[in-house]
Amino acid sequence: MFKLKTALFILLAGLALVVYGCVPASVSNTPAHSWKMSVIPNEDSSWAKGANLFAELVKQRSDGQMQITVYPNGKLAGGNQVNELTMLQNGDIDFTYHSNLLYTNLDRSFAVVSMPWLFKDYSQVDTILSGPAGSQLLKETESYGIVGLAYGENGFRQLTNSKLAVSTPVDMAGLKIRIPDVALYNSIYKAMGATPITMNFGGVAGALKQGQIDGQENPIDIIVSSRLYEVQKYITIWNYSYDALILGMNKKAWDSLSASDRSIIKQAAIEASKEQVKLSREAARTQLSLLKDKGMTITELAPEQVKAFRSTVEPVYAEWSGKFDSSIQMFEGN
Repeated sequence: MFKLKTALFILLAGLALVVYGCVPASVSNTPAHSWKMSVIPNEDSSWAKGANLFAELVKQRSDGQMQITVYPNGKLAGGNQVNELTMLQNGDIDFTYHSNLLYTNLDRSFAVVSMPWLFKDYSQVDTILSGPAGSQLLKETESYGIVGLAYGENGFRQLTNSKLAVSTPVDMAGLKIRIPDVALYNSIYKAMGATPITMNFGGVAGALKQGQIDGQENPIDIIVSSRLYEVQKYITIWNYSYDALILGMNKKAWDSLSASDRSIIKQAAIEASKEQVKLSREAARTQLSLLKDKGMTITELAPEQVKAFRSTVEPVYAEWSGKFDSSIQMFEGN
């Protein structure tokens, strides 16, 4: 009897081992959701750092059930920002940080954030974006298959070029300046007498090196992380246009989630984007000295000089004011 019981125990134990062994060990470790997030700048940028923090927070707070892989350098869209936004809409990409400027390809009302010399400082920016106008603009993304989760920051945009130290509107005459594929910026640079040229950001450094364009405009963080100081001599600090980032999620992916999962994503987006804004502003404060050390000539415009440029672009306000509906025009009341 003892031998029979022993044999039966061994048989049952072996059967249990076989059955257990048939269950893939990875099942319990497989996340319920695996997503892709794309950012255009490289891994050293505040964009990528904010995206990685967002992915980390989502993973932690979902106990690993929601995981996001971040792809810098626009790898998923071949470096093309317009394609990247389309891929977000279609669900080929699940999350992106995108400038409000790129959203103007969907709806021109998104350009209101970046009107020339609209904001005097970051305090005004924060007041507006955290208020009803900012909330309304985020809500607008849902009409285009995207859920706007939070605002990050690309920052105030500055001008670089290889020809001269720009300090007056006259200096802009004939300069070939690369701009993103955004109609607002085409209007701004034409009003200042420059020749705006659109191209993918991935080709900017090469075009500058080869002399196909004279300059470009971007926040300091992008100028530094993209090493544009290697192909540009002059930078003008003029804060001419503010550039917000929108952390967006594909709406179908969002709609498929439970309320608790949405809450995790939303809160993580807010916290990560707040940190991204902090990093962006720290870069703006500290990286000017780096650009000077790299040999760039820095021209910081005084208020009176800015006023001259602001007068030059008055026609842009006349052209664009009718493109913003009444709710979005709250931005201009700051």
